[in-house]
Amino acid sequence: MIKPTKIVFRAALIAGVSLLATAGAASAQTAAPTPEEAAARIAALEAQLAALQQQVADLKASTTASFKDVRATQSATTVSIAGGKPTIASGDGAYSATLHGVMQLDTAHYFQDKGLPAVIGNGRDLNNGTNFRRARLGVDGKFAKVFDYSILLDFGGAGTDGSGVLQELYLQYNYAPFKVRVGAFAPNLGLEDAASTNGSLFPERPSPAEAARGLAGADRRIALQAQTVGERWILSGAVTGAKAGDGQTFDEQLGYLARLAGTPFKGQDWLIHVGANASVVATPAQTAALSGAYPITIQDRPELRVDGQQLIGTGAIDAKGARHYGLELAAQKANFLIQGEYFDYKIDRRNPAAGVSDPKFTGWYVEGGWVLTGEARKYNAANFAFDAPAITNPFDPKKGKWGAWELAARYSVLDLNHHENATLAADRVRGGEQTIWTAGLNWFPNSVTKFSLDYLDVDIDRKDPAGGLLPLSQSYQAINFRSQFAF
Repeated sequence: MIKPTKIVFRAALIAGVSLLATAGAASAQTAAPTPEEAAARIAALEAQLAALQQQVADLKASTTASFKDVRATQSATTVSIAGGKPTIASGDGAYSATLHGVMQLDTAHYFQDKGLPAVIGNGRDLNNGTNFRRARLGVDGKFAKVFDYSILLDFGGAGTDGSGVLQELYLQYNYAPFKVRVGAFAPNLGLEDAASTNGSLFPERPSPAEAARGLAGADRRIALQAQTVGERWILSGAVTGAKAGDGQTFDEQLGYLARLAGTPFKGQDWLIHVGANASVVATPAQTAALSGAYPITIQDRPELRVDGQQLIGTGAIDAKGARHYGLELAAQKANFLIQGEYFDYKIDRRNPAAGVSDPKFTGWYVEGGWVLTGEARKYNAANFAFDAPAITNPFDPKKGKWGAWELAARYSVLDLNHHENATLAADRVRGGEQTIWTAGLNWFPNSVTKFSLDYLDVDIDRKDPAGGLLPLSQSYQAINFRSQFAF
C-alpha cells in the first residue's frame, strides 16, 4: 500500500523537475517564449498537479476504508467450538470465555467377606451403587491479553453427591515465561497431582499421591503460586492457606509447596521425565482453644469413591507442623507409558510426652498404560504431566472407526503405621497399611467422552488404634465402571 506522504513527495518532485526543466530550457534559448507558449506550459503543469491531487484524495479514501475494515475485524466477536468446548472471543484475542462441563458417573460393586468384626464399623459393608464423582460447570478464559481466569463449581462427591461447592476460582497474570496465580485452586504438586482427572489412567489418583497433596495442596486450596516453564523444565512454588468452604477456625493453616520437574532425555517418540516435589505445613490450622488445637491427619479412601469410607488414617495428631518429600519418574515410548512416585511424610508433634517420637510414613506407586490402537498419551508442556491420548479415529462404526482403547495397571502402597507395636501407647500410630492392585480398560470414543472399567484388589492391614485385640484388617475386591464426558 502506498502511503499518502509518498504521493505528496512524488508530486513535489515532479513539479520541481518540471520547473527545473523549464528553467533550463529557458536559459538555453536566446529568445524568451512567446505568451502562447508560456500559457501552454502553465496549463500542462496545472493539469499534472490536478491529477496528482486526485490520486492523493483517492488514496486517502481507500486508506480510511481499509483502516475501518481492520478495526471492524479486530472488534468482531467470534464464536467457536473446538474439542467440544464453546468459546466466545474478541476479534483481537484479548478477551475470551470458554464454557466447561464434566460428568463422571461411577457404578461400583464391592466383594467383601461376611462376618467382619464390628470394630471395622461402616467399613464392613461398603456401598454397592452409583456416585457422581464429579459434576462440574464452569467458565475460563482471558482478558486484557495477559490475564487468565477460571470459575468452576462442582456438584459431585465421595459416596454421596454434593450440593455444590466452589471448586476453582482464580486469577492468573502471564508474563512469559512466568505465571502468577492467586485464588482457590489445586497448586502444582507432583506428577499425578498435576495431571487432569479427565484423562487419567484410573478413576482416582493413587492413595500415596492423595495423601501428599492433602497436606498443603489439593483442590479448593486458597493459594498464591508462581511458576516458570522452560522448553524442558518447570519450576513452581506456592504459599497456601485453608480450602475454600472449610469451617471457621481460630487461625487458618499456613503452608508452602514446590515442584521441579523436567524431561532431560527426549527423542522423536520417547521421553524420560524426572522430578521432585515437597510441601510444608508451617502452621497447622487452630481448631480449638485447648488441647488438640492443631490437628493434622493423613488419610485416604481406597482409590474409589462410590463409598466414602476411609479405611486407613493416622487420626488427628496435635502438631506444630508437617511435611512431605516426593520423587517423580516416568518413561514414555510411543503408545506405552510407565510412571511412579515415592513419598515420605512426617508430622511434628506439639508438646510430645517423654519417649514419644514424631511419626513418619511412606507411600509409593507405579502405574502404566498401553494404548492398543497406537496413539500416544499427550505430554502436557504447560504442567509437565500426561493427559489422555489424542484420538486418531473418533468413534464412527459406519466407517469402521472405534476411537482409542487403552490397557492400564497400577500397584500402590500407603503405610500409615509408626511404631505400631511400641510399648508406649502414646508413641503408636496405627494408621494401617494399604496395598492395591488395579487393572483397567479405557475407551476414548472421541476427545469428549470416556468409558473405563476397573478391577481393584484391596488389602488393608491395620491394628485397632484404640488398643483392642481385634484388627481392622480386611481384603476385598471391587469393580467400577465410569461414564464420562468432559469439555
